[in-house]
Amino acid sequence: MSDLYIGLMSGTSLDGVDAVVADFSTPRPTVLGHSSAALPSALRAELLALNTSGTDELHRAALAANALVRLYARQVQALLAQCDLDASQVRALGAHGQTVRHRPQEFDGTGYTLQLNNPALLAELCGIDVVADFRSRDVAAGGQGAPLVPPFHRAFFGDPAQVLGVLNIGGIANLTVLDPQQQDLIGFDCGPGNALMDAWCLAHTGQPFDESGRWAAQGMVDGTLLEHMLANAYFALPPPKSTGRDLFNPAWLAAQRPRVDSLAPADVQATLAELTARSCALSVQSAAPECKSLYVCGGGAYNQHLMERLQVALPQCQVLSTLAAGLPPLQVEACAFAWLARQTVRGETSSVTSVTGARGGRILGAIYRA
Repeated sequence: MSDLYIGLMSGTSLDGVDAVVADFSTPRPTVLGHSSAALPSALRAELLALNTSGTDELHRAALAANALVRLYARQVQALLAQCDLDASQVRALGAHGQTVRHRPQEFDGTGYTLQLNNPALLAELCGIDVVADFRSRDVAAGGQGAPLVPPFHRAFFGDPAQVLGVLNIGGIANLTVLDPQQQDLIGFDCGPGNALMDAWCLAHTGQPFDESGRWAAQGMVDGTLLEHMLANAYFALPPPKSTGRDLFNPAWLAAQRPRVDSLAPADVQATLAELTARSCALSVQSAAPECKSLYVCGGGAYNQHLMERLQVALPQCQVLSTLAAGLPPLQVEACAFAWLARQTVRGETSSVTSVTGARGGRILGAIYRA
C-alpha cells in the first residue's frame, strides 16, 4: 500500500496555504513536491474577523470553511500534477483547517479549540481520504491540543549527539526541545510570532507583513513597552501551555503602556519584533539551556531582522533556518500534518502527554473516506 501522504497547512499568520506530498517509505520522510498559495484578501479578512465575536458567525464560518477547502483542493491538484501522481496513489491527506478560537481547559474545565474546515467537501473534491480535526481529542483528554508538531520534529530533526531546538514562528511561535538524554519530549507555545507584527504592519503601511523585517529594523525598541508586554502572565507559565490570537491580538496591544498610538509606528514594529525574539529566546534558555543549534521554520525564518535579533538574544546557540537541516521553512508544518495523518491512518498515537498535558497519548484526527 502507498506510503505517500499530503499535508495541508494554513497557520495562525493567515499568510497562505502550504501543501506537500511526502514519501514515508524510508526512515526519514522525503518531500516530493510543495505547492503554496496566498489567501485571497477577502477570505483572509473574513478568517481574521472570525477570530472574534460578530454577527451571523455560524453562517459566515461555514462559508469561509468552504472557501478555504476549495483553496486546499486547488493546491492538492497542483501537487498531483507537479509530481505526476494520481489521487489513487496518495494514501491520505492531513488538513489542519484554520484555527479561529483556541480556549483549552477554560470555561467548563474542558474548553474547546475550533478549526474551520470542511473535510467532507475536501474528500469529495480530491478523491483522497482526508484526516482532519487533530486537536479536539487531545483537548477532550484534558490537554492543550497544541502544539501537535513536536513528535514530527523529533522524528525528522532529532540528533542523538546533541541538544537542539526547533522553533516555528508562524502567527504564534512554538518551541520543540530535542534532547537525546531526555525521554520526555518538551514542546510549547512561546507567545506571539508574526501575528502582532503583521497586524501592526498592515494597519500602518498597508502591507500584510514586514518583508525581511526591514521596517522594524528602521525603528527603535521602546524598553518600557517591551518590559510591560513581557510582564504578561502567559510568559511565566510553565509548560504545558498554548496560546493564540485569543490572547495576543491588536486589542491586547492597544491596552499596553505606554500607549502604542503615542509612539512612532516603526518603533512599535521594532518593539514587537523584539518581543517575539526575546520571548522565544527566554523559552529556549529556560527549557533547553544546553541547546547549541536552533532551527527556525515558518514565515519568521524569512524575517532577516527577527533572525538577527534571535541570534543576539541567544549568543550560545547557532540560529539557523530548517533548510540547513534538509527541510525548507515553509514545508515543515505541512509535512508535519502529512505525518500526523499517517499516524491516524496507522492507528498510532501522536499526542504526547509531556507536551500537551493530556491524560495520555491519543490517536488524533477523524478520517473522512473518499
